[in-house]
Amino acid sequence: MAGALDGQVAVVTGGSRGIGRACAVGLAREGASVVINYTANAAAAEEAKKECEAAGAKAIILQADVSDAAQAKALIETAAKEFGKVDILINNAGINRDRTIQRMSVEEWDTVVQTDLSSIFYTTNAALGGMRERNYGRIINISSVIGQMGNVGQANYSAAKAGMIAFTKTAAKELARFGITVNAVCPGFVETDMVAALGDDIKTTLIGQIPLGRFGTAEEVADTVVFICKPSGAWYTGAQFSMNGGQYM
Repeated sequence: MAGALDGQVAVVTGGSRGIGRACAVGLAREGASVVINYTANAAAAEEAKKECEAAGAKAIILQADVSDAAQAKALIETAAKEFGKVDILINNAGINRDRTIQRMSVEEWDTVVQTDLSSIFYTTNAALGGMRERNYGRIINISSVIGQMGNVGQANYSAAKAGMIAFTKTAAKELARFGITVNAVCPGFVETDMVAALGDDIKTTLIGQIPLGRFGTAEEVADTVVFICKPSGAWYTGAQFSMNGGQYM
């Protein structure tokens, strides 16, 4: 059975776990060939690759720290060499180093901003040449509700995620004439390793702030990402897809 993304090639940064892994598998199920990027956890990346292949898609794993400009560029270039092109770029790689502004170190600030924000410039810049030549591309930046509303102890993370939204809008305006759409998906608190690491009291407090009364799932976020990549999502660009259970309206 043909998928809506047959013949397309997708790169997913941070694609070995959580939202990234769900995106990679979701795109694979629609027929896309998938490049799963990871930084350190090769075993998790291999499992994600197996899931994509089980869905009938071609998949490879590529190690790269996308917070480094040279590695991010090499990731995109290698993906294009392996599959001939890059049609879809999912900028999902992200970390957090939570601390109040007064206690936050320069290293904690820089590490988060480089990984969460600077990386999307590095990968997008590297992918644009081929996308412009083909007059087609889908770029999706995985931001966060924290980038929309801020949060105590997350100045670095919220600034980076808000920056992703602003970058999305500018890129969307610049690239529309080349048939390239750029959108931001802004999940609320999702059942991933990042949320699993929170204490039970914090989880209970957070759920109390969500009108729908639960955390989201990585698969729900991935479903939105896949929708944007399919022909049905072709008229969306510069948009923020806010999915947070009503936590921030």
